Amino acid sequence: GRWWLHHALAALAADLAGRGAPLALRRGDAGAVLPALAAETGAAAVFWNRRYDPAAIACDRAVKATLAAAGIDAHSSNAALLCEPWQAQTKTGGPYKVFTPFWRSVRAGLAPPPPSPAPARIAGFAAPPSGDALDDALEDALEEWALLPAGPDWAGGLRAAWTPGEAGARSRLAAFLDDGLAAYAAARDRPDRAGTSRLSPHLHWGEIGPRQLWHAVQARRDAGAVPDAAADSFLAELGWREFAHHLLYHFPDLATASWKRGFDAFPWRDDPAGLRAWQRGRTGYPLVDAGMRELWATGWMHNRVRMVAASFLVKHLLIDWRAGAAWFADTLVDADAANNAAGWQWVAGSGADAAPYFRIFNPVAQGEKFDPQAAYIRRWVPELAALPDRFVHRPWDAPAETCAAAGFTPGGDYPAPLVDHGLARERALAAYRDMRAG
Repeated sequence: GRWWLHHALAALAADLAGRGAPLALRRGDAGAVLPALAAETGAAAVFWNRRYDPAAIACDRAVKATLAAAGIDAHSSNAALLCEPWQAQTKTGGPYKVFTPFWRSVRAGLAPPPPSPAPARIAGFAAPPSGDALDDALEDALEEWALLPAGPDWAGGLRAAWTPGEAGARSRLAAFLDDGLAAYAAARDRPDRAGTSRLSPHLHWGEIGPRQLWHAVQARRDAGAVPDAAADSFLAELGWREFAHHLLYHFPDLATASWKRGFDAFPWRDDPAGLRAWQRGRTGYPLVDAGMRELWATGWMHNRVRMVAASFLVKHLLIDWRAGAAWFADTLVDADAANNAAGWQWVAGSGADAAPYFRIFNPVAQGEKFDPQAAYIRRWVPELAALPDRFVHRPWDAPAETCAAAGFTPGGDYPAPLVDHGLARERALAAYRDMRAG
């Protein structure tokens, strides 16, 4: 996140400078910094886009109150969602707890206005304020903030994978519309293909908005350039993002407590070694390990693999979903508080409209189905690259002569599985039965 923030700020500064408005950087408590900056610049009003996680809501409310007390107008607006979390209500007036009726309701009443074009010019400060930086000193100020890794520089994979900033977001959207959207419904589950939009980090950082995506996709649909199934599939993923924010808004402890309170009694295991092996991509299950290594290298993981890796942690290892959510929050470049919490609780079976607990992904079967030629695994788990396709997903089954021909040492170059899938599945189901019986 810190790496992305550095480059996002640099990109924003360049975009603003091109429109005549230098970027001023500030650090500190927003309730103190913003009123002081407004007073210093003689601003009569402060505008910003709303945020929806509990800490951000509390911060924004405090800032509004402080600005109002200083006689400064405060205006917040929605740029991050298709609709406000409080706008979608059930017939009884409460929040939705199931995705399908939520999305049906949102779609039926949804007419998000098209985004306005960016202004050619923005009025800058009448008198430049003092502080950390303006445009020409921005690079020095960002270096002082020390957001980039140093000693060692581990961000090479991030640099190769991403271009932070609005221009990078627009470029990725254009490429997806041209090359990915038409096949999205069929390709989105294949980690071995470039079948997803990879727009989630840009959405998370506010470099592109869901209304822009909505209208861009609808325009391609209206022009007959993409099948309805592809457009609907992609828009439904925006819908799941909306649903996650809807849940977090109405259930503010979603990130810290099981939504289904019965899971408070689940017998989670304390397994630091298992957690560490999972974090490092050393579980012995190739698809899981490929995903965890992709995450560490690029700050992103394919969504199908996220579900399999998360399921492995909470069901094969019986490690609390909050430990996994914390790791994702630290390592993902798209770690929205809402999406992260809702996704983990969905996999764990403890969330709203969650997968039933007895749905336990078989990592081998998932790999064979969605990475049939093992291209994804070979990329991220090179220890297995020389094995024949049918053994890459289950290296423990490879005969000795096959291992020798591939230069592969079972349990040496690559670890043996932490747990047997069948035994782990039975253990997880027994733990679930114990929780329900208790």
